[in-house]
Amino acid sequence: MEAPAVKGLRPEAEVMTRQRLPYFVGISGQTVGATGLSMHLVVIPAGGRADPHVHVGYETGIYVLEGRVCTRWGASLEHETVSEAGDFLFIPPGVPHEAINLSETEPARAIVARNDPAEQDKVEPYDPGRSALS
Repeated sequence: MEAPAVKGLRPEAEVMTRQRLPYFVGISGQTVGATGLSMHLVVIPAGGRADPHVHVGYETGIYVLEGRVCTRWGASLEHETVSEAGDFLFIPPGVPHEAINLSETEPARAIVARNDPAEQDKVEPYDPGRSALS
């Protein structure tokens, strides 16, 4: 049996996610063999936004590095919170949400951590107009 090893990596290429945002994939089951964690850099382009979506069965923690992001959430995306550089944001499992970069000229960047090493497999699109929660 191979002994556990510390692994370092530097993501060089962006990957388009199911949320329609570019990620730089860092720690995941696929990249380092993680079994309970994923951690990535997300970049929301100037004026960009995520498609509304739900994370099925896992928590998400976000730390904003640059920019201001409005996260709309709830069955009709009726609630919102604004996060800026230095802020943390917690998204519980199953909460419909979308992220919107409030700048039309600068990208927003954040570190995203989740308690699932294959979280992209459990992202579901969400249509607030057809909500089963409302």
